Amino acid sequence: LQAKAKTKASRRGNHTDNGTKKSSISAWLMPGAAVAIVAICFGICYQNFAKDTIRNEQVVLAPANQSFIEPTQRQFECAKAYTAELRHLRPDCLPASCGRFVHYGIATEAEAAALLALAKRGFALGGGSGGATILDLHSGALSLGQKFVNVYTVDGRNGGRGFVPTESERRLYAGVVNRIRLAVAAAFKVSNAESLRLTKPTFFSRLTSAEARTQHDEYWHSHVDKDTYGSFHYTSLLYLANYGTDFTGGRFLFLDSNGTSTAFVEPRTGRVSAFTSGSENTHRVERVTSGQRFALTIAFTCDPAAAIDPSAMGG
Repeated sequence: LQAKAKTKASRRGNHTDNGTKKSSISAWLMPGAAVAIVAICFGICYQNFAKDTIRNEQVVLAPANQSFIEPTQRQFECAKAYTAELRHLRPDCLPASCGRFVHYGIATEAEAAALLALAKRGFALGGGSGGATILDLHSGALSLGQKFVNVYTVDGRNGGRGFVPTESERRLYAGVVNRIRLAVAAAFKVSNAESLRLTKPTFFSRLTSAEARTQHDEYWHSHVDKDTYGSFHYTSLLYLANYGTDFTGGRFLFLDSNGTSTAFVEPRTGRVSAFTSGSENTHRVERVTSGQRFALTIAFTCDPAAAIDPSAMGG
């Protein structure tokens, strides 16, 4: 989910390879159903960057060795298309301003560890052939070699039984998702927090330094979530591993409109990074150079038709 020279268009989210548009990951398919999952969304860049005070220097927004009880937040102007869509769709879902925030404390380290254990149990039944593996608890999509399988039905290494989250794991997952949803609504001053709903794809990811075998493994390209997934309006990531100890590389990069990194987040277990999903927030992840980087991507929509139930798992 990292490389080749990219055109300006690819840096802004239309990941191109030999002239083919769209992120490679968005082309991955589940048996019987398309699974829209793209070069796993981690990092931010924005067209209206001149409005941010950190314009001309690279800033560590959240070092791995520091925790934040209060959110670290940057605000700036939304992309016009993003604002226009939300005004038409649900005005009460509009942010007061676009931007990003980093918070430590929405989920505890113990909760993050429990979610990681859940993800690893699923990953044990599959594994991508390159450096990227994903697990979507809702659709059941799990990377296996160069394809997807259904984690709930696959005959894997777990005695052929597939994958069964416990009731306590389901409650934990749904509870963490809801807390992040409320934190996103509060941080961006959304007037009606209930207008934010979970949407797909929401997934665990495991990134390593393994060489990409197919374009599906190239997770390091810059992209815009709203362009890649039409239903995304707010994107969040819960990190499940520590930069510098569990893995190296793999920082969450913020880019300017030229594709240059201007700020970054160093993942830490339990840390949440969230941002508005429009073209004001193009982003990417550095290639992991050692170890394993685990995270949970959680996206929210303002479109009721695109909402999914946090407790519904298995397709």
